[in-house]
Amino acid sequence: MSLETWLAFLGASVLLVMLPGPTILTVISYSLTHGKRARLPLVLAVALGDSTALALSLLGLGALLAASAFWFTVVKTAGGLYLLYLGFKLLRAGVSPAPLPRAGAAGSRWKLFANTYLVTALNPKGIIFFVAFLPQFIDPAGDVTRQLWTLSATFVACAGINATAYAVFAESARRLLASPRAQRGFNLGGGALLSAAGVWALLARRA
Repeated sequence: MSLETWLAFLGASVLLVMLPGPTILTVISYSLTHGKRARLPLVLAVALGDSTALALSLLGLGALLAASAFWFTVVKTAGGLYLLYLGFKLLRAGVSPAPLPRAGAAGSRWKLFANTYLVTALNPKGIIFFVAFLPQFIDPAGDVTRQLWTLSATFVACAGINATAYAVFAESARRLLASPRAQRGFNLGGGALLSAAGVWALLARRA
């Protein structure tokens, strides 16, 4: 994998993990209700949850690569179309404030960790997204296993750092996410990013 490809993946990962989803909303809610004691289990849960989702995705990608380059190309193309779909969906999304989940019921650090891990790891949309996203940065002619490990480690590191930032600045983040204007910005920015990624994936394949 070239440095340019890795930097492109790093930039895309940083922008993607910043988009608020179920995991981030859970991290903010738990951080507000449980304070500093929740930060470490929350960050560990996000990192392990994303690692689990990535592992499930990589198992599928590995099987496709082992089967044939044709099916890998099919999945890569389908992934580009899926990214376009997600992008248009965000661009058309409403901007009504999404309420943060109530998190007061979880008292122990173990419960905080378990709940956040389950939200992150068992989100089927996340697994499908990884299957669509990762192949766009992989060169099948190179060492695929090394590339997958590199991309996975990069994404998990970005997700962990992002979760830490949201946990530390939970109160400010909650006020930000409650703003319709901010949600509109997230929707437009995220939709444009995913749409561009989808177009790039399709054009790269044709080239």
